[in-house]
Amino acid sequence: MNDVPIIAIVDDDASVRRSLLRLVESAGYKAETFASARKFLAWLPDGRPACLVLDVHMDELSGFDLYDRLTVPVVFITGRDDAVTLARMESSSAAGHLRKPFDRTTVLDTIDRAAGALQARRLARPPAVDGDPPRVDGHPQGRGGDDEG
Repeated sequence: MNDVPIIAIVDDDASVRRSLLRLVESAGYKAETFASARKFLAWLPDGRPACLVLDVHMDELSGFDLYDRLTVPVVFITGRDDAVTLARMESSSAAGHLRKPFDRTTVLDTIDRAAGALQARRLARPPAVDGDPPRVDGHPQGRGGDDEG
């Protein structure tokens, strides 16, 4: 498969979405942007993100709540540096976490690592056996339980 990885960007701030979209596309990735976690979840059955750049603090469904539902590599972004937010990001198994404003090189390096980690997992996964349900990284399966089937 020679497809360009898709980077999904979820942030309730339109200017952050536009800025990250331009940055990610300038690096050769495809990108999809979403103003909310719910809009991202609605797109997810048709999309296969290599990485999700995810704002922590959003209305309705927070970045942390969305993160708990996914298996796709996540890069958290936040404009807050309170102790609770920082501790939760650092204790997660997220691919990275960045504080707004962030610089171009740091964002792209973090996305490259996250997207590369997913690609490595896809290549290492054994092919499905007939009768086994297909598994698609990034689809809601949760991080907590035994979802290896």
